[in-house]
Formats: sequence, C-alpha cells, structure tokens
Amino acid sequence: MTVQGAPSRLNFTTKLGYGFGMMATTVTGTALSAGVMTVYLNQVIGLPVAMVGLAIMLSLIFDAVVDPLIGMWSDSTNTRWGRRHPFIYAAAIPLGISIYVLWHTPADWPKQATFIFIVAILIAVRFFAGMYDTASAALAPELTSDYHERTRLMGFRYFFATGGGAVMTMVLYLVFLRRDATHPLGILNRDGYAQYGLMAAIVIMLAVLVAGLSTHRLIPTLFAARKPESLKDQIKEVVGTLTNRSLLVMMACGLVGGTGNGITYTMQTYFYLYFWELSPQTRGLLVLAGLPAAIFGGMLTPMLSRRLGKKYAMILLFMLTVAIGLAPMTFRLAGIFPPNGSPWVFAILFADTFVTAALAMMGYVLLSSMVADVVEDVAVATGRRSEGLLFSANNLVPKLSVAVGGFVATLMIAAVGFPAHAQQGAVDPVIMRHLALLYLPTAAILAVISILVLLLYGIDQKKHERNLATLTEQGLMNPPIPPGEVAIAPSIPILEAEIITGPAV
Repeated sequence: MTVQGAPSRLNFTTKLGYGFGMMATTVTGTALSAGVMTVYLNQVIGLPVAMVGLAIMLSLIFDAVVDPLIGMWSDSTNTRWGRRHPFIYAAAIPLGISIYVLWHTPADWPKQATFIFIVAILIAVRFFAGMYDTASAALAPELTSDYHERTRLMGFRYFFATGGGAVMTMVLYLVFLRRDATHPLGILNRDGYAQYGLMAAIVIMLAVLVAGLSTHRLIPTLFAARKPESLKDQIKEVVGTLTNRSLLVMMACGLVGGTGNGITYTMQTYFYLYFWELSPQTRGLLVLAGLPAAIFGGMLTPMLSRRLGKKYAMILLFMLTVAIGLAPMTFRLAGIFPPNGSPWVFAILFADTFVTAALAMMGYVLLSSMVADVVEDVAVATGRRSEGLLFSANNLVPKLSVAVGGFVATLMIAAVGFPAHAQQGAVDPVIMRHLALLYLPTAAILAVISILVLLLYGIDQKKHERNLATLTEQGLMNPPIPPGEVAIAPSIPILEAEIITGPAV
C-alpha cells in the first residue's frame, strides 16, 4: 500500500546526515550518564555521592517538565524553516558551550556552592539538549510514513548512537583518562575530563548542524503547524495524545526499563573498575565491541522486524538482553568464572559487550520506530499531528525513571560503604559482592516487568496501514516529495543491509 504524496523511501545521504545527528545526543548522553557523572563528581570533584544523585535527579525533573512544553511549542511553530529546524539550529552552540562548562566544574568551591553550580549547568545542558532531541526525534515520522522505512531510518540513527557512543567512550578512557605516572588510576584525572569536554562540545555542535542541513531541503515536504484555535483545543490535543493506549504502554515500559537502566548506567563504571578490576585503558578497549555490534545490529534489525513484527521482535530482544547481560556477574558470584587478571576475563566480557550492545542497538531502533507509528494512531483520534508532544511525552518517563534509578544506585553504593577516592585493589571484595547481590535481582525483575508491559502494545503493520489510509482521506498526509527522494511501495523488495552498503536502486 502506497499513500499518495508520503515519502515512503528516503535517499542514503538524507538518512546518513539525519543519523549522524544522533552523535550530539550520544555525546551529551555520555556526559550526563549517571555512571560517568557519578564517578567524575564524586571521585574527582569530591561531591558526596548523595548530592551527586540528588543533582542528577533534580535536573531530570526539570527536564521532564520542560520537554513536553518544548514539544508542544515545536508542534505549533510556523516559520519559513518549518516546525523543527529552528529548534535544531538554535540548540547547536548553546548545547556545545554548556557541555564544555560542565566538564570544567570547579574543584575548590565549598560543597554547597559546587552542588548549586552542578544543578544549574545540568539544567542548561538538558534544556538545550531537549530542544534538539525533541525536534530531531519528531522529524522521523514526518520524513517517512512507511512502516519498515522508519525502522531503517532509525537504524541509521542508532548506528551512530551505538557506534559513535563506542568511539567517544573509547577516546575518553584510552586518550583522556589513560594511566600515567601522575595518575595511576586515569579515571581520576580532572584535566582529562576537561580536555574531553572541549572535544565533546565540538562534536556536538557539528552533529547538530549536519542533521539540520541534511534534512533542510525536505522542509517543504514536512507538515505545517496547525495552531489550536482555543485553550480547549490545546487541552483536547494533549489529552488525546497522552491517553493513547500504545503510547501509555511505551511510557510504562520506559518507566520500568528506565529505572533499571539508571541503576545499570550508574554502577557500570564501578563494576568495571572494582569488581572486574579492569584498567581504564582495558575498559576503553572493551568499548570497541560496540563498533561491530552497531553494524551487526543495523543489518539484522529490519529482517527481524519483518519476520516477527516490531512488538514481538522487541520482546525477544528484551529476553535475550537480560539473560546475556547479567550472566558474567552471576557466574562470578557462583564461583564459575575466571579470576581477575586472567585473559579470559577480558575475552568473555568483550563477547558479552558485543552481544548486549548489538541487542541494545536493535532494541532502540525498534522502540523508536514503534513510537513513530503511534503518531498516526494519535492523529486518527485527534485530527492533529503532534509529533513533538508525543516524543517528548514518551521520553518524559524514561528520563525521570533513569534519574530515579541513578539515585537508587547511589543509595546502594552508599549502603555498602563504598569508599571515596578508591584505588583498584583497595576496595574490600565483600563490598563489591554485596553491591552485585543488590544489583542483579533488581535489574532482572525490572527487565521482566518491562517485557510483560510491552505485550499490551497494539499497533502492527496492518493497523498502521489502516491509519495511513484514514489520514489520507482526511488530508493529513505529507505534501509531494522533492527531487532526489525515492518513493516506492513497501512491497518492492529492498536491501536489508542498506545501512552499510547504501540504498537499493
């Protein structure tokens, strides 16, 4: 089924540029991740771990309130550059500057002053990141309405999220936080974080601009703003969007899964350094697994989605992720894992990282594609396209739950009596065992609940096509496609490995 005027297929350059923009989100996410931020602020700057968790949580609460407002603002913006691109361009420089300042946190201020500074700069980073992320994510369902092309488009996006994230993390640990005579544990090198901050700021600004420019010529094909005529219309639009069953399912899944992710992200660095006793350089090499994982996941996701459908493919990925991701630590606690220092530790963790990174890549692609499909489902009910509100609302709960998960993790770290400024080999193994025993069952239970919630998602390919047909009758589909973009029916065979080889002809 081909909807007249809807861009069913985008060219390779457009998808590549749009996907590269995810580097900005990835680099920002790495900087804001609870694992990196907790170690930096607690172990390097010296802020108490409870203050660190509270600062991260407060900034995320602000983000959760502001993001939906940005989404609604974006939906109703009417300029010659459309609804999304003004936000993309406006975020580039302020976001880069904010990231730079974050990694230059003063270390000699009183703790209370440092806490206030951190909260303020985290809020600034999240505000400008929200401007870009919301506008960029909302572009996806506007760029293509095809059920499977959206999965491919998200494949490009999360190829850079996974592969780009792996490269940036590797650079952080192998270049800026490497061990030397002055810093026997490089991860405590404050100057290294500052140097990384400069590079991160440059990458972020470049990625945002590339994403905007690569899709700029498609502005005439994107949906124009339809301003509500009254407050009643606005309320109706918000209620209609936020009460959509499939959106509520995705938000509930994000609530549970995000809490687990927040716990994992916060504890990950602690486990790598003090449970597995890997050096920062070895930790950086481990991240190399993310590069082939991004390629493998990008190739496999469209095929898996076509065979099982997005929902059941996602459920399968959830099940594999929890089983494989928690296996090494479980085996270590059971006494059937090689001792630290053995070359088998790195080999096993590298293989585990590759598999879990590939699964994560595939999961993010499918989840984003599923959210994009909710856009038309909401539009059928409300008569309005509210991509910005929808994506910001869907991201609201995961952000809050990641903050809560990170805060819970800091409480776990404090509960086991983890020492400040800890060096490898100086942490009591009993402390790390207790931390692992707190982490493993919590992560497993939250993952299982996420799987059960996802069973309630109600949009498959047939329902999506019915929604497109309804919206076409109502005149809510895209305007004509500009030269250079290819529109084909989804029934025509396509090259599933397009993310690597380029577009099929």
